[in-house]
Amino acid sequence: MTNRLDRRTFVALTAAGVAAPATVNAQTLAAPVAQTKAGPVRGTADGTVKIFKGVRYGADTGGANRFMPPRPPAPWTEVASALDFGNQAPQQPAGDGGGLFRSWANRRPISEDCLFLNVWTPGLRDGKRRPVLVWFHGGGFSTGSGASHAYDGTRLARKGDVVVVTVNHRLNVFGYSYLAELGGPEFADSGNVGNLDMVAALQWVRDNIAEFGGDPGNVLIFGESGGGSKCSCLLAMPAAAGMIHRAAIQSGSTLRVRERAQAAASAREWAHGLGVSDARQLQQLPMERLVAAISSAGAGANPVVDGRSMPRHPFDPDAPEISKHVPMLIGTNKDEQTSLAGGRNRALFDLTWEKLPEALGAQFTAQQVAEMRRLHPTAGAGELYFRMTSEAGFRRSAITQAERKAALAAKGGAPAYMYFLTWETPVDGGRFGAPHALDIGMVFDNVAKSESMSGTGPEAQRVADAMSAAWLRFARTGSPGWAPYTPQTRTTMVFDKTARVVNDPAAAERKLFAARA
Repeated sequence: MTNRLDRRTFVALTAAGVAAPATVNAQTLAAPVAQTKAGPVRGTADGTVKIFKGVRYGADTGGANRFMPPRPPAPWTEVASALDFGNQAPQQPAGDGGGLFRSWANRRPISEDCLFLNVWTPGLRDGKRRPVLVWFHGGGFSTGSGASHAYDGTRLARKGDVVVVTVNHRLNVFGYSYLAELGGPEFADSGNVGNLDMVAALQWVRDNIAEFGGDPGNVLIFGESGGGSKCSCLLAMPAAAGMIHRAAIQSGSTLRVRERAQAAASAREWAHGLGVSDARQLQQLPMERLVAAISSAGAGANPVVDGRSMPRHPFDPDAPEISKHVPMLIGTNKDEQTSLAGGRNRALFDLTWEKLPEALGAQFTAQQVAEMRRLHPTAGAGELYFRMTSEAGFRRSAITQAERKAALAAKGGAPAYMYFLTWETPVDGGRFGAPHALDIGMVFDNVAKSESMSGTGPEAQRVADAMSAAWLRFARTGSPGWAPYTPQTRTTMVFDKTARVVNDPAAAERKLFAARA
């Protein structure tokens, strides 16, 4: 069936620079069209929320563009489809967190033509200046994409009257191989091109988001796990300065990245394993061969302090001055390692006290084990393993990052705010506690899309209501609704069945692992 264009649709299409046909089908008639700097795109609508998936923000990164900084896309004039997610970056399959991540899975074809982003917005060209929430996905710097069902921005956009953006960028050896020694000055940025892709996405937001009803002067970057690491890095990158106005780091506080010597050695070893000694030869190898070699010995997949795009470590020895005026929301979950170490090795849940020291390794002392047993007398060996590794790793890094941001705040910078998610998911009999990534469905208010992670009951929804409201308030105002974190008060919002502010939660554990950062 076809319908004549009504006047409003005709005006909207022609204003976007789109040649309006005499007739269109009913679905096209209702489809929103946005004009980006590169060309027009047509999306879909879910009630009041307009959705644009697979919007190109950069050119194909294959061939001569491999390992090179991102380039802008070639402009187009015909209306481009933005109805489905774009390709995800080349990568190897990732785990599913012991089954917790299954309801989020949404794999797309892998391709070096992967610089796409997705937008959810309540309005187009309406003159409103909504906060913009730009999400960088997890999976370390190695796997993942912005297409996960967990990251669907529909509910968040509608609930908070905000614009939500998720991003694909280069990963693993395609995004973080430091090839300056193998290729010369032309490859000087190769160790951080994945991060430079994210900078290009922020530039796209700066230049285009007003068309989508967003405010380019109020951009929150946020991410969980590897996404939090990416946000930590972006806060120290001069190329991103001025495009970030708030930052939320969820279970991904990153203090240091690789040094040049380490990164160069990894690249040499990786290239040698592929039988090449020159960066240009690596550019000519088939994508599939590089994907197969991602996990080979010496293949680095992390940013590097290269003296250029990454002139310093993200938060070591202190918080970066360049993002001094960006407020930060920082936190972790109580049992991060149940879905990480436990997802890879179910036997850890059934540890005996005799096997616990071996599982923990030399990095933990017998005195620390004894003190944790005293603090948690009813906990089994497996539960204590997950609590210790979560506290000494994720939470210790988050506290250190918040302390360093607070030190900069004391000198006139923006504050840090802390949170701690302790609500325990009921799935699989409750054995996972509050695992890594549990916060994602809560922050996006996507409990219904997170059944394998959180279940879908009213208790989970209450936690989601509280967390999503705090993130939305932080995006809009720069404060999530509680006092800043300082070393004196250590004010923290604890999200559980009810949300409550606690000064220095789990203080004994914090002191026990204070030397680990």
